[in-house]
Amino acid sequence: MEEPRKHQVSLRGASAKEISRDALLEKVSQERENRNYARRAASAAIFIQRVWRSYNVTMKVAIKLQEEWESFVKNQAELMTANLISSSVLRPFIFFITCLSIRRRKILARVSNCMQTCFKILLESINSTDSKKNFCSLAVGTMEERRTLTYQAQKLISLCSFVLAQCDTSHGGGQDLVILTSLALRLVVVLTDLKSWKIVSDDNIGNADATVKNLVCFMGSYKGGLYVSMRRYISKLDVCFSPEVKNIVQTDDKFLITASAISLAIRPFSLTTFDATCPGQFDVHSAVEQYCLFLLTIPWLTQRLPAVLLPALKHKSILSPCLHSLLISRDKIVGKMSEIDQSDMDCSSKAIPQVGWALSNVICLASGSENDFLDSRVLNQGQEYASYVHVVTILADNLLEWLHNVGWNEKGNQNLEGNNEAHVEPVSAVMQESETACGSLKTSYMDLFRPVCQQWHLKKLLSLSERYAHTDEAKILPPNSLECLGNLELLHIAYFYSYMLRIFAAFNPMVGPLTVLNMLSFTPGFLGNLWGVLESSIFRGNSHTIGDSYHGTNKVSGKKKEGIDKKLKQANKDGVNKWVNVLQKFTGKSQADVDFADSVDDHLVDDDSVDVWDIEPLRHGPQGISKDMSCLLHLFCATYSHLLLVLDDIEFYEKQVPFTLEQQRRIASVLNTLVYNGLSCSVGQQNGSFMESAIRCLHLIYERDCRHQFCPPVLWLSPARRSRPPIAVAARTHEVLSANIRPEDATVVHSTGSVITSMPHVFPFEERVQMFREFINMDKVSRKMAGEVAGPGSRSVEIVIRRGHIVEDGFRQLNSLGSRLKSSIHVSFVSECGLPEAGLDYGGLSKEFLTDISKEAFAPEYGLFSQTSTSDRLLIPNPAARYLENGIQMIEFLGRVVGKALYEGILLDYSFSHVFVQKLLGRYSFLDELSTLDPELYRNLMYVKHYDGDIKELCLDFTITEESFGKRHVIELKPGGKDVCVTNENKMQYVHAMADYKLNRQILPFSNAFYRGLTDLISPSWLKLFNASELNQLLSGGDHDIDVDDLRNNTRYTGGYSEGSRTIKLFWQVMKDFEPKERCMLLKFVTSCSRAPLLGFKFLQPSFTIHKVASDAPLWATIGGPDVERLPSASTCYNTLKLPTYKRSSTLKAKLRYAISSNAGFELS
Repeated sequence: MEEPRKHQVSLRGASAKEISRDALLEKVSQERENRNYARRAASAAIFIQRVWRSYNVTMKVAIKLQEEWESFVKNQAELMTANLISSSVLRPFIFFITCLSIRRRKILARVSNCMQTCFKILLESINSTDSKKNFCSLAVGTMEERRTLTYQAQKLISLCSFVLAQCDTSHGGGQDLVILTSLALRLVVVLTDLKSWKIVSDDNIGNADATVKNLVCFMGSYKGGLYVSMRRYISKLDVCFSPEVKNIVQTDDKFLITASAISLAIRPFSLTTFDATCPGQFDVHSAVEQYCLFLLTIPWLTQRLPAVLLPALKHKSILSPCLHSLLISRDKIVGKMSEIDQSDMDCSSKAIPQVGWALSNVICLASGSENDFLDSRVLNQGQEYASYVHVVTILADNLLEWLHNVGWNEKGNQNLEGNNEAHVEPVSAVMQESETACGSLKTSYMDLFRPVCQQWHLKKLLSLSERYAHTDEAKILPPNSLECLGNLELLHIAYFYSYMLRIFAAFNPMVGPLTVLNMLSFTPGFLGNLWGVLESSIFRGNSHTIGDSYHGTNKVSGKKKEGIDKKLKQANKDGVNKWVNVLQKFTGKSQADVDFADSVDDHLVDDDSVDVWDIEPLRHGPQGISKDMSCLLHLFCATYSHLLLVLDDIEFYEKQVPFTLEQQRRIASVLNTLVYNGLSCSVGQQNGSFMESAIRCLHLIYERDCRHQFCPPVLWLSPARRSRPPIAVAARTHEVLSANIRPEDATVVHSTGSVITSMPHVFPFEERVQMFREFINMDKVSRKMAGEVAGPGSRSVEIVIRRGHIVEDGFRQLNSLGSRLKSSIHVSFVSECGLPEAGLDYGGLSKEFLTDISKEAFAPEYGLFSQTSTSDRLLIPNPAARYLENGIQMIEFLGRVVGKALYEGILLDYSFSHVFVQKLLGRYSFLDELSTLDPELYRNLMYVKHYDGDIKELCLDFTITEESFGKRHVIELKPGGKDVCVTNENKMQYVHAMADYKLNRQILPFSNAFYRGLTDLISPSWLKLFNASELNQLLSGGDHDIDVDDLRNNTRYTGGYSEGSRTIKLFWQVMKDFEPKERCMLLKFVTSCSRAPLLGFKFLQPSFTIHKVASDAPLWATIGGPDVERLPSASTCYNTLKLPTYKRSSTLKAKLRYAISSNAGFELS
């Protein structure tokens, strides 16, 4: 094929470089667009010129008219008639004022003078009794005159509203504008008040009244602009928080302006009859809607206005229409609130939305004080109080939704990392800016909610709800009907305070909803009523079932039980498969290789009464209950958990207030079921605060039951009876899988971890001990994989311990190791003579070392720990330890010693005080726990708490005296406490301050030190598997008796003994004959601990061993001859009993009793 020539010639004779067809079309199109643009530009220029010429001509005419008007007014001042005022004064005045001032949105000095002159002429005319001179006489004249007066009066009202908007009385200067505004509002007040018209008579009152109503209706319409102007004016007033200053009666022009404005704002309300059954009337009268939109949304409205004006705004004739309007048109009004222009507001006010200010203003106006709330002039009917509750609930719900949208959580923090909508970002920036400029905004804002924290507020609402419940009006109504909105029930009050709790938590994170909770907790009957509604809804007539179940009977019907069992079996199957599938993804094993079904079935409780404690309506968690039920439960949990903090054991167990123990069991079962199923499923963010309250309340009830049982143990296990995962899955899910979790498994893993950390009590104690050991085994494996444990003897710690200085030597050599103490310890003992003891440490000497060092260091004589005054003599840090050399460091070291014992599974024969263990678990202690630490002090404080006379007679102050090493130390319970006497008013504060000091402040430095040492080896999450008593059991073993058969099945025999040896048979017979105390003493004699391992003697390390000690004795010793005289001995480091070959059981029993009572081991012979 020939190559194309470089120079081509077209058939038309044109060059190949000529423009293409497409380029030509594009060029033509561009030229056409340019011509169109030129035409539009020319047209726009002509239009601009025409507008400018029109504006220029208008302004010239207006200025000329103004000059002529000023001349006319000056010359004709004495000859003004009504018609002359209308035609020659108002007509040109309205024209040039509109051109020179209103359109330019400012008031010049010359224009201001003209306005003052005009207003004075009108006021003088209206006050005239001469009908010819009175401007208002046009209202009773011809139709044309009435129409002219109405038009001109409306223009004057709009002008006066404009003047009000320009007025700013918050700064000095501008006195002329203040005078002008005062005249303007005075004119509007006179024009819209029929009583101010001097020419009205009985003959013409009809026309005059119609004109006034027409003007008032215009003033209340959007065209009048009054409420928008009032918003701008009031927003410029100073905010005053001092009641004394607000109550001062003012008489200057600024006060008169404000008073006139308020008077005008409420004047349209007198023309409207509001009927809740006819919502169509609200479309005609926009005054109420504007009042709600532009006035109720003003920041700190009640703080800006003089106190003498507030009763007018609080009157039922004003509040009631507003509440009804907000109820009926809530979506429309709330939507418009978000569109209100805030350009004139200060930065701090923008940080809170308009609906938030409307909420606070409604509360302040409806219930500003006890007298206001109970005053019949404010709200005097149950329906009006119901409207108030519903309106507050609606506004609070919208405020919380706004907080959620801008990234504020209910703890007062902003979380803006999520994918928020674009329109939210400017709001968030404004909030951050305002928070920097005004740090106290939220605190000041929450002060407006003070009325809802008062008891009289709740009592009034409760009394009205009870009154409604006992009337014939109590009937089922559609949920959104006006009749329903006019009802007041306990559920509505619950919504009210539930929203208040969340708002207080969001805006006041330091204190939270403490003030609201205080009021709710101590209002008589409130919690009882709340639980009554919940109980009737949850148990649905089976109220006796739970109480009877606790006493050993089961009244679940056969059909019901069959249905429940069927559901639970399916849930069990699904639950086990879920956990197995998760584990398979991480282990790579198939389901055939791992069969967990049997392991789950082994843990099931066969008692059918367990089903009674698993509350069926709550088996799907918060997602499975209605919004109303969630609200009631949320408020109940938050309130009751707060009350439990201050409820002492006398009130809880003896007086049984506020609930009987049977009710307490029902409450525990409800919360236990709810929380377990809520954590097992994915809980949405909307239920976050609800679940937090439920978990907190459940923990407090469970901890009280742990101290003094009132619930059956099976109650706490019942929710997870059929669906809890196997131990291996739960442990690995909690500890390992969370670090490598895939997105598709996040929900399952998070759920398991939440259950384990938040409510481990649903697992039986034995399973949790297994889980604890599993955690430690996994930690040892991870350390080995990291190279910390490469083989026997590798990375071990070599220490030399002198028998007479075991604590000091151990502290000096081991305290600095920290987590390295997890490695094995090789101990070499030096006798008191200074000679090294023979023998190699294969684990026994390290056990002996840990046992001996704890025995010496925890002894009260050493000074680091003391014993409680209770009968069980539990260990508690000695407050005087802070004055010892290295006292705090020594306690930290003892924490590592205990951690090492737990890590290695070595039992120590000591138990710590409940209060001290609570600190190790990261929990705060309250008044009811003081009885476990100092019963005498607890009784004395209870005496003070319930003292009926004048507490001043006891001569107490806010101090406590401690004595250490012969010196007395006076400690103040609060700043300046030595100068504060205990009175009837502050005695509760004194009781809790004293308890707080003894339970928390006094031992906090020691518990923190001990905790630091303990957590070097034991993870805090492992510790939280247990409560205080269970942790003591984990440290020191099981019950105060031992299972002889279990011990026999896990005993080794050495030195020639076997299970069939005669002496061994006699030994086990003697063991069964011993008292439980004697068996524990024998166990302590051999192992140094009097309690059995929690999971049985199979887990005792080293194993329990009986070693044969050959002794010479004649054969006829079995029938009465002399038996072996040698005493048995023990090697506690190897858990070995060295037992001579006794021939008679009586001899063996006597020798054993002597040996175990002598508190000795090796030296016996």
